[in-house]
Order: sequence, then structure tokens, then C-alpha cells
Amino acid sequence: MRDLFLRSRRSAFVWEVPSSLRAEDFDIQTVDELKFVAVDAGRILGFISVWEPDRFIHHLHVDPELPRRGIGSALLRALPGWPTAPYRLKCVAVNTPALAFYRANQFTQAGDGHADGQDYLLLESGGVPPPLAAPGPRL
Repeated sequence: MRDLFLRSRRSAFVWEVPSSLRAEDFDIQTVDELKFVAVDAGRILGFISVWEPDRFIHHLHVDPELPRRGIGSALLRALPGWPTAPYRLKCVAVNTPALAFYRANQFTQAGDGHADGQDYLLLESGGVPPPLAAPGPRL
């Protein structure tokens, strides 16, 4: 998961200096979080990491070689209580692909803010995600 975490961030976070993103960040940023992993034939396709007390989605990463295959949506559906239990997350405002993904999965803006030199949107789930277009990965 560390490798996927690093590759995904370096691919998606184009506003960051690549050398500032390290595999070790995974260990620090996901400690004590609930994690679900999408796997196919022994290959990690993606994962979601949640701080359970607040139902806060801290990370959702999909292998950058496997975009738009329903992996991220399948990981959301694996969350306890999904889709009726509300979940929240912060998304950097310039990350338009991620914002489009979350909006397509029924997240709406609940606020905004600024941290670590970046504007972000606070998003909250609240609806039923669209049905799977094809069979999803095993979780």
C-alpha cells in the first residue's frame, strides 16, 4: 500500500514537489485508521483509509495505471453504513479530477478552508452512489 500511496500521490498531486511526497508518509498518515483494500489476482488496486470516530475519509487512492474502472467507487461502498452513514473528507480545491469523482459519488460541499498553504473543500456524503457499470474488484 505504501508504494501505491506514493505513486498515486505523485501522479495526482501535480501542485506538490514530487520529492516532498514519501512512502513513509503512509505510515504516519494512516496510523490507527480503518483501511479497506481493493485487490485483484494479488495486485493492490486501491485503498481507502478512514478515521472512524469522525467518519473522516483521510485517504482514497487508486493505482494511477487503472483510472476510471470503478475501484474508488467500490471502496466507498465498502465503508460501514454506506451510503446512509455520512462521511466527510477534505479535497484540495485544485484537485479537479478528485472533486469530480466525489461529486459523481454523491458528495456535496459542506464547507471550505485553508491549510498547509492550500485551499480545500470539505465534502460530505449523503446520497446513494451510482450503480456499478461493471463487476468491481474484490475487497
